[in-house]
Amino acid sequence: MRAITIPEYGQASVLTFAEVDDPTPGDDEVLIQVAATAVNRADLLQREGFYPPPEGASPIPGLELSGRIIEVGSRVEDWKVGDLACAIVTGGAYAQFAVVPVGALMPIPEGIDVISAAALPEATCTVWSNLFMLGGLRKGERVLIHGGASGIGTMAIQLAKWIGAEVFTTASASKHDVCTFLGADKCIDYHTQDFVDELSDINLILDVIGAPYLAKNMRVLAPNGRLVVIGLQGGRKSEIDLGQLLAKRISLIGTTIRGRSLSERNAITTSTVAHVWPLIDKGEIKPVVDQYLSWEEIVEAHQVLEAHRNIGKVVLIVDPAFAA
Repeated sequence: MRAITIPEYGQASVLTFAEVDDPTPGDDEVLIQVAATAVNRADLLQREGFYPPPEGASPIPGLELSGRIIEVGSRVEDWKVGDLACAIVTGGAYAQFAVVPVGALMPIPEGIDVISAAALPEATCTVWSNLFMLGGLRKGERVLIHGGASGIGTMAIQLAKWIGAEVFTTASASKHDVCTFLGADKCIDYHTQDFVDELSDINLILDVIGAPYLAKNMRVLAPNGRLVVIGLQGGRKSEIDLGQLLAKRISLIGTTIRGRSLSERNAITTSTVAHVWPLIDKGEIKPVVDQYLSWEEIVEAHQVLEAHRNIGKVVLIVDPAFAA
C-alpha cells in the first residue's frame, strides 16, 4: 500500500510517499480502507522528532481516519465487513489501509459523509475527555478555551456552550467572527490583548500553549479552578507559583490520549459516542472543516497548520472514490 512516511525529521518537505507492507489486523482489530484522514499538531511534532509514537504503534503518522471495514479479527462481533466507521488511532492514518482496535471504532453520525467524518474523532474525543471527563465542566461555569479557531477549539466552544457554560476564547482577530458564531461569549485577540487583563474567575481552562501561559492561566482561575493542559505550542518548561496553586486550590491536569492504555482510550471513545454523537445526529454540534485537500498535498496541509491559517480541521482525502 501507499503511505506517507517520515524518513528523516524536519520541515514539511520531508514527508514522503512510500510503498509499505499492508497491515494485518489482530483478533480484536479491523482493517480499514481509508477514505480520509485529518492533520493534527501532533503530526507536525512527530514529523519534527518531538512526539514519537508509543511503543507498538505504527510509525506512519496520522491519528484519525474514516473509511470502510474490509477485514475483521476473529473476536470482533459488533462490526462487519462493509461497515463505514471513523476512529482515533495511535498512528497509521496517513495510509491507504489502517489497522484499528475494535474499541476505537466510532460509527459515522447521521448527516455526516464519510470524508467529513475524518474531522471528528480527534477533536471530539479530546474535547469530551478533557472538558467533561477530566475537567468536569458544568452548566453556569466560566470556561476559557485557548486557540478557539483550531479543530479542537471550534469543537470545544460548541460543546461548552451546549452544556450551558459561559465561553471565552483566545484567537487572532480575523477568526473572532467564527468563534462568536459557534457560541463564544467573548473573544480575545492574543496578538494585541492580554487575557489576564480581560478575564477573571474562570472555572476551567483548556490550554494548548503550555509554558508561556501557565502563570497567566493561574492568575485568572477562580478558587477551585481547573487547568487542563493538552498542548505545548509555546514551550514545555515554566516556573509555577505553588503558593497560588495552594491558595486557590487549583487542579493542574496534563494529559494526552495517544499515550494512554488501550482500555483508557476505548473508554474515551465509548463515552464520546454516547454523549456527543446524539448531538451531531441532531445537528446541534458540527465539525468545522477549513479545507479538504488531496493527501498528495500533504506538505501544503502541514504548512497551513504551521502558519495557523486554518479555522477548524484540514481534512486529507486519501481515496476520492468515497467522495463520489
